[in-house]
Amino acid sequence: MKMQTQTYKKITVIGGGLSGAEAAWQLAQRDFPVRIYEMRPKKNTPAHETAFLGELVCSNSFGGEKPTTSAGILKSELSLLDSFIMSCAQKSRVPAGNALAVDRDLFSRLVDSAISAHPNIEVIREEAAELPEGPVIIATGPLTSDAFAENLKNLVGEDFLYFYDAVAPIVTLDSIDKESSFRGNRYGENGDYINCPMDETTYHSFWEALVCAETASKHSFENEEMRHFEGCLPVEVIAKRGEKTLLFGPLRPVGFTDEKNGREYAAIVQLRQDNEEGTLYNMVGFQTNLKWGEQERVFRMIPALRNAEFVRKGVMHRNLFVCAPKVLDGYLRPVGQKEIFLAGQITGVEGYLESTAMGLAAALFMAAQMKNVPMPEFPLETSIGSLLNYLRSAIPKTFQPMNVNLGIFPKLDGKKIKRKTERCEAYYERSMQKMKRFVSSQPGLFTCDKQSDEDIKHN
Repeated sequence: MKMQTQTYKKITVIGGGLSGAEAAWQLAQRDFPVRIYEMRPKKNTPAHETAFLGELVCSNSFGGEKPTTSAGILKSELSLLDSFIMSCAQKSRVPAGNALAVDRDLFSRLVDSAISAHPNIEVIREEAAELPEGPVIIATGPLTSDAFAENLKNLVGEDFLYFYDAVAPIVTLDSIDKESSFRGNRYGENGDYINCPMDETTYHSFWEALVCAETASKHSFENEEMRHFEGCLPVEVIAKRGEKTLLFGPLRPVGFTDEKNGREYAAIVQLRQDNEEGTLYNMVGFQTNLKWGEQERVFRMIPALRNAEFVRKGVMHRNLFVCAPKVLDGYLRPVGQKEIFLAGQITGVEGYLESTAMGLAAALFMAAQMKNVPMPEFPLETSIGSLLNYLRSAIPKTFQPMNVNLGIFPKLDGKKIKRKTERCEAYYERSMQKMKRFVSSQPGLFTCDKQSDEDIKHN
């Protein structure tokens, strides 16, 4: 049933990343007129390569999608809420075992074309250096431009926090040595990944070269302390914590046996499909800040990559975020503001779909504000509600970006469940039940016409 037609003020969304695109789409679907600013291609960032809305600058993976993982719970919630980004991801997915991975070019083209074609959305391809008047959602992301960052800093009244993020290299399929690699997922599941093994001697030589390799300079960030987010550490930073550290992280060999000869290995480097055609693969967990020449020298010490063609080198960039428990009001608004909301990673969440979720939440909060109805209260038992609660209640002094994880959910009632998969399934069932009740209790926000699925299609 269509809601009664009403004239609303135009809402400005600043930033065309995942959260900005999600927020713009959700508002437009509810008949709000939206203008979305994206400064690319006129002004680029240290990490972006295209002008498309929704470009993925790091991994092409959105993480696990089974309900036995916290990431899977979040995906289920977003799908239940008709997430635009989730729809585009499903339409551009590539094989990745139990994870949802996408062809990054196709994905961003889907996002860009659908947003640009929506009758309620105006796309403005220029930088929004000043904070506009009227209702606005700020989704400029961790790569906020210097000019707008100053305005945002004045708005929230606090200096930004920041951490350094890195991007993993991508290699061509044809350049991977087939004799030195094998396909397979952990524990014998379908073989979507290409595995590049190393024996103990090769791994030791690789590790020594990695910890001694030269890193790139910080450029304009030279005078700032290099702070990393633990969930996305450069591979060389992990390596410097000890020779065996990588073997408990991205090079973990557990669960693999080479089907060719049944051998087990000391270390495994995984490659994940990065485009729909299956011609490009990214090095899983190999975010890096090594100099480009050093990347080729060191990573080609992996036998399967001895002749690798690197179509994208790893790079590092600074990510900005606010101290949410100090400067936001619990509904993603800067304290004291009524019609200004923040969305995405700049709020202090980490991850593609966590960012998307904050864009969706900001859109619903904005819709409630424009309709002059009470703010929706996401249930704490849901992943979105748990993330919002973390932003609201974390200790400011030690605040750091957060991925969705079972640790931020309220504990389950009743007896303890020892097995993690069973415990996660219990969280999933509770989350779905609570989210469905939440949606049915918000008729003013969820009874809106939806454009058909055909409006988000391959181009």
